[in-house]
Amino acid sequence: MRDFLRIFASGKQKIMEENTQYYDTYEENLLREILRMCTSLGMLDGELLASEDIDQKWKEWAPEYIAEALPEVNTYPDFAIACAGYAGMAVAHWWDADWGRNHSARYESLHGPRGFDDMDEHIVQNILGLSLDSVEAKQIMNILLCCAQKAGTFIHHEQIEHQTVKAFHIFARTVRVMYKIGSALELKRLGYKFQKVDITKNGATKNSSSSDTIRNCTSLPLSSSH
Repeated sequence: MRDFLRIFASGKQKIMEENTQYYDTYEENLLREILRMCTSLGMLDGELLASEDIDQKWKEWAPEYIAEALPEVNTYPDFAIACAGYAGMAVAHWWDADWGRNHSARYESLHGPRGFDDMDEHIVQNILGLSLDSVEAKQIMNILLCCAQKAGTFIHHEQIEHQTVKAFHIFARTVRVMYKIGSALELKRLGYKFQKVDITKNGATKNSSSSDTIRNCTSLPLSSSH
């Protein structure tokens, strides 16, 4: 009996590891494909600008976001996915403006007058400070819609049965990618660029390019693999 339980536990662990690898691969492929698309449209430069501070905020907000967005997937799939990108833009904007003051912002601060239903317009107008009729606002809305549609195509290709554990995890990974893309788009819009820093022999740092410095930012290079 003990041998059986040991084998069962080992098999269960192997399945969990295989599932995690599957979700990781899906997320990496989706991220690179959307990064490639944003770069081809001139919205990013082949680098995913990121910050641990910004990424950490998603870990805090993800359960609340998914609880609101998941019920909307069947009716408004693009919107349910795209709003994570708007959330990423909002946090990146706050991070640049004054993270000491904004780091404790609650998820509800993303809501518009109609709650989740007009989160996109609220973030663009009241957090990013753009007129909804402006060229820049329309550009942001268009690129996030394109990203959401691309993500929806990825989900469709997985041929996942609705309302399953697998469907939940794929959606969670998808909106995390959208959040990261949104934050990268806003950092790029604010003028941040990836800058390689070399460590000299005496421990000092020297810039290897003339790009603007990324404060605590990392960058994921665009690869040709998919």
